[in-house]
Amino acid sequence: MNIILDDLSGSKIQALLQEHLDDMYATSPPESVHALDLEALKQSHISFWSIWDGSNLAGCIALKELDTAHGEIKSMRTSRDYHRRGVASRLLNHLIEESQKREYQRLSLETGVEDYFAPARLLYKKHGFIECEPFADYKLDPNSVFMTLALEPF
Repeated sequence: MNIILDDLSGSKIQALLQEHLDDMYATSPPESVHALDLEALKQSHISFWSIWDGSNLAGCIALKELDTAHGEIKSMRTSRDYHRRGVASRLLNHLIEESQKREYQRLSLETGVEDYFAPARLLYKKHGFIECEPFADYKLDPNSVFMTLALEPF
């Protein structure tokens, strides 16, 4: 599998991101959905990667720079045909390494409390993330779990 910096112009990645947004709105109350749409992901302080198995899109992940020491995971998604095949771990490891290269001290995320998000929360915990208070512009939300990872220098 090959991870690439993605410009978000391809139809496959656009379809996966729309699927992601649709699932977020189907799973969480609208006021608790913090997923970014395609245009928001194109902002200059966001980097976006996709992972490919030949010509098949296996997943994606984005890194939002909150400040020079703190990054946020956004738009983590595995294609349905690639669930439980290690794609999410590969993407997460890539993002952690990229955050260390950028000399971030912390990497954080927001995810849901619903059962739908349980595999994601477990994955993050396996990679050393711990629950934390809301960060950046987030507010306490009974539908959100906030997690963070202190990063070691690369």
